[in-house]
Amino acid sequence: MTKPSLTDLLHAAVTAVGGTERPGQVAMAEAVAEAIDDNSHRLIQAGTGTGKSLGYLVPALAHGERVVVATATLALQRQLVERDLPRTVEALHPQLRRRPQFAMLKGRSNYLCLHRLHEGAPQDEEEGLFDQFEAAAPTSKLGQDLIRLRDWSDETETGDRDDLTPGVSDKAWSQISVSSRECLGATKCAYGAECFAEAARERAKLADVVVTNHALLAIDAIEGAPVLPSHEVLIVDEAHELVSRVTGVATGELTPGQVNRAVKRSAKLVNEKIADSLQTAAETFERVMELALPGRLEEIPEDLGYALLALRDASRNVISAIGGTRDKSVQDEDAVRKQALAAVESIHGVAERITLGSPYDVVWYERHDRFGATLRVAPLSVSGLLREKLFEDRSVVLTSATLKLGGDFNGVAASMGLSPEGVEGDEAPVWKGLDVGSPFDYPKQGILYVAKHLATPGREGTRGDMVDELAELIEAAGGRTLGLFSSMRGAKAAAEELRGRLDHPILLQGEETLGELIKAFAADPKTCLFGTLSLWQGVDVPGPSCQLVVMDRIPFPRPDDPLMSARQKAVEERGGNGFMAVAATHAALLMAQGAGRLVRASGDRGVVAVLDPRLATARYGSFVRATLPDFWYTTDRNQVRRSLAAIDATAKADGK
Repeated sequence: MTKPSLTDLLHAAVTAVGGTERPGQVAMAEAVAEAIDDNSHRLIQAGTGTGKSLGYLVPALAHGERVVVATATLALQRQLVERDLPRTVEALHPQLRRRPQFAMLKGRSNYLCLHRLHEGAPQDEEEGLFDQFEAAAPTSKLGQDLIRLRDWSDETETGDRDDLTPGVSDKAWSQISVSSRECLGATKCAYGAECFAEAARERAKLADVVVTNHALLAIDAIEGAPVLPSHEVLIVDEAHELVSRVTGVATGELTPGQVNRAVKRSAKLVNEKIADSLQTAAETFERVMELALPGRLEEIPEDLGYALLALRDASRNVISAIGGTRDKSVQDEDAVRKQALAAVESIHGVAERITLGSPYDVVWYERHDRFGATLRVAPLSVSGLLREKLFEDRSVVLTSATLKLGGDFNGVAASMGLSPEGVEGDEAPVWKGLDVGSPFDYPKQGILYVAKHLATPGREGTRGDMVDELAELIEAAGGRTLGLFSSMRGAKAAAEELRGRLDHPILLQGEETLGELIKAFAADPKTCLFGTLSLWQGVDVPGPSCQLVVMDRIPFPRPDDPLMSARQKAVEERGGNGFMAVAATHAALLMAQGAGRLVRASGDRGVVAVLDPRLATARYGSFVRATLPDFWYTTDRNQVRRSLAAIDATAKADGK
């Protein structure tokens, strides 16, 4: 039997999902197939509308070896598992003569834990898991959520939190889930044979395609103990998010509340002397944290250093003691011990990491009005980790609509530990970049307008001229506006001001769930939606409801962001341009994602308006503009108002 051609397979898959083949999709599929065959690496930029999921799924399924696909967002994971993979597998089956299996795999805490559900969580509080409403009506939101979770546990086949609709609060979910550290293990657990997390792992071991998230990919790389099944090919979609997700997983934190919970959980399991030493260390740490001021700690202050050493040593003694004792008076002791160990090990790990003082770590205090101070430690860079763990022993394809920053792939490649394209180093993996373009005609479909006449935004304070400009643009567009703000305070201030000035409804992020807000925004063309970071990447509203995307300013990281400023300083110390490598790159990536909200389909028309003159006047402006879609560019405010009014009139004439 002759092997089916990639072109035939792609055609069958595209037809099955009701799409149309695009040159960019074909080029992408060929590049992915070549990378898999050569066991090499690719960075592939595929613009919105390319159909990149099929561009990598078809060659991956045709290859026949196990493939892991890691994505950043739940929406894409769902699309792959519920739509793209089932249809593609069915479409390819006649030609491949096999039906590849696929499965979703997430971290253990994403799955309902039957042991915790039925036996109750070992708790610090007086009441057990369901005690608070066994005898009384569950009037609290938490009580209602827990009853619903108990009912759902009898119906669900996956136990996956994301399959529960509507969802529940993090507090409710934490009552019926466990981390991998808290898990008893399938062989020791009375519910091991029915465990949802174990079932998901078993399905993944048998699957040809395993869909997971960036966080689990990071855990797999960092922890050393494999979580994902062995695989020949790794495809990282939404790859522009990978570095921040891996950084998040590699970040440790300590809070007084977390330490006090660990003290309570371990107190019954060790002798009084050992328990007292951890209690004393916790009190010392809490006193230090009461005086903590936000900001980076380039050197660990003496009082914090003593507190961390005491925590480290006391928690190490507790860990040793818990390992060598058993307390017959403690009900369901294995679960209690595992939870206590997990809590104390976490404290020991972070305290020791900060105490050791690696030059590759950044340590800082954060302060929250409600929760008090937090001590954090994060890697200065994850490039070495990614280079060592990601690109060895498998072919890696990284893809996204935004991988070229300032016109080339080298910035994103460097953040992942790769040398510049075409440069072969002793250790750095060799890779190729490919931009397959977009099916959209950006110069004809969209305008990039920079409000060059506005004052340069300051760090603080209201921007009256910006709000006036925004009001005029919304009026010209007839609503239809997605407002992307660099801070929640800016979004709120603009919404409050314009609600009093305009007849158009203005929705504000945080006043309803994101899903409901996007639905309401899409349903009414007169409506505007204002918000911050998650809107820059999470909104997919094709058609006339979104014909104006406004960014209030270039979204540079805050100057007092400890991690970003430390990374910038590190680049400068090596002789590089820290501002361009860190701040400008961060802003360009976000702006490219934000601008990508405008054109989502071939019939879309509109304007991306940036209310920050620096995009037109500053030296770095051309770098940022080169990262954005190739819209027609202008700084003429009158031209833009006329264009918006014409687009609005056309939409109204079409009855939209």
